[in-house]
Amino acid sequence: MSKETTVVVGYARVSTENQLENYSIEEQTQRLKAYCSAKGWSLRKLYVDGGYSGGNTNRPALQQMLAAIRKGGVDAVVVYKLDRLSRSQKDTLTLIEDELLAHGTDFVSINENFDTSTPFGRAMIGILSVFAQLEKDQITERFTMGRIGRSKAGYYHGGSHPPTGYDYKDGLLVVNEYEAIQVREIFSQFIAGKSLNSIFRYLSGKYTTKWSPAKVLSVLRNTVYIGKVHFRKVDYDGIHQPLITPEEFQNAARLLDSTSEREAKKTTVQKNPFRAGFLLSGLIYCGRCGARYSANHGYYKCYSRAKSSRQFIKDPNCKNDNWEIGRLDQLVQQEIRGLISQPDLLNIVIAAAADKHESKIDRPAIQKRITEIDVQIGKLVDLYQVGSIPMETITQRINAISSERAQLQEQLNQPDLTPSVERFLQALEDYKAGFDTGDTDNRRMFISSLVERIIIDGQSVDIRWRL
Repeated sequence: MSKETTVVVGYARVSTENQLENYSIEEQTQRLKAYCSAKGWSLRKLYVDGGYSGGNTNRPALQQMLAAIRKGGVDAVVVYKLDRLSRSQKDTLTLIEDELLAHGTDFVSINENFDTSTPFGRAMIGILSVFAQLEKDQITERFTMGRIGRSKAGYYHGGSHPPTGYDYKDGLLVVNEYEAIQVREIFSQFIAGKSLNSIFRYLSGKYTTKWSPAKVLSVLRNTVYIGKVHFRKVDYDGIHQPLITPEEFQNAARLLDSTSEREAKKTTVQKNPFRAGFLLSGLIYCGRCGARYSANHGYYKCYSRAKSSRQFIKDPNCKNDNWEIGRLDQLVQQEIRGLISQPDLLNIVIAAAADKHESKIDRPAIQKRITEIDVQIGKLVDLYQVGSIPMETITQRINAISSERAQLQEQLNQPDLTPSVERFLQALEDYKAGFDTGDTDNRRMFISSLVERIIIDGQSVDIRWRL
């Protein structure tokens, strides 16, 4: 580029995380001006984005600069450092190749001492953008690990949107007594057999807090009320005060699990094929087509065969058996009483569940592989520095192993599956103590706390226990 005719624009950016680095707006603009002056270039304008992340291109000054480039007349864009333009490998290459070079505008980075008017400069763009992306990914990983660490320490990280029943003060959840009373009433009424709609109407008529059936359901599913902190599908022991007991939460969870998602999400009163009018409502499935069974006219019937509701039909040719309601109810009750009266049978069921839930996550092996990947990335950085491996090879290899590392880390964050033996034993005791004297709703809750589903195949009945 000729000194006499070169017209350039400068771009500077700083984000919150970079305020700690020596990349202030003032420092960047001073260096851009000094560099252009030394080169004899005409610095037409400085575009500045203050407080914007380099993780995307949705920045006002950047978009203004691109608009000016598209109009023509800009020979080059000058930045202090490559990651000021973008920290995303994809965005960096897109901006340079599809926006700048496509409109006859070169790109110059002072810190890395290269520009796209030379073949070497174009090659360096690709390499350095890879490492800009790697640095961004590492920052994201450190942030995520920080949140995991905070969760393990028991701190809630929902910020300014605390769950109903709590206020968020000085980084901690503090009980809001007015809302806490309502949360406790939700659990007590739901366990007693009240529907989401009826609980919603009760709360709306008694309290000023805004409620909806969906919000009631959200409360019933939130482990924060038993003192837990949830992050990335894992519950950690929190340091805040619980509002209900684990037993209350488990009883509500059993009742929720025994009801179809369709019923749980309904916000208006309407006819429901899975209504809880019978002991085994919502628990029975067809072993041939997978459809649910409904209860009507004295029988539990496969929806595919009964064809009473088109939306629930799985196979219109299914001919699975109907079961008399009283007969199937008695059979299931007999199986439960057998677990109570026959310790050997109960031990067999528990042992089978333990085998089913045995953890499949080999944590030491996964951690070893993650360490190996980190070492490989370090070696690739060294190879880049000595120039002994092509840029394309470095880029492809880092992308591949970084993707593998992210997948392994996700596996490592998953909790081990453990059988809920103690809960099941307690549910058996509850059944033994209260089933005979309970009403239909309570009896259904006792059964659903023990039975996950019942699969019918002709005259064969397979009971899947909640273990």
